[in-house]
Amino acid sequence: QVQLVESGGGLVQAGGSLTLSCAASGSISSINAMGWYRQAPGKPRDLVASITSGDTTNYADAVKGRFSISRGNAKNTVYLQMNSLKPEDTAVYYCYADVPTYRFFSQRYWGQGTQVTVSS
Repeated sequence: QVQLVESGGGLVQAGGSLTLSCAASGSISSINAMGWYRQAPGKPRDLVASITSGDTTNYADAVKGRFSISRGNAKNTVYLQMNSLKPEDTAVYYCYADVPTYRFFSQRYWGQGTQVTVSS
């Protein structure tokens, strides 16, 4: 079983910064991609950023230039540095990890979510 534990959410004023962390533990030999989604009330869960095991990154247009995703040296931790935060960034942020299962298949695991609130 794989567990993902997130931390770093909170309340911040517009223009401020926050860093989210997510650590994976459990029966893990390797992890492919990791990343973050977010979900605001009444809206679907959308991809924010992702990073592969080779450190290739991808960002949603809404956060390009403001957010930065990275992985720890052990590759089982993912960070999301969020700068120049806007009220529209307010959401619950969920991290995920794609763990290889068989051949080219993987299973996605999710964290419990962490609230980010940006006040205007």
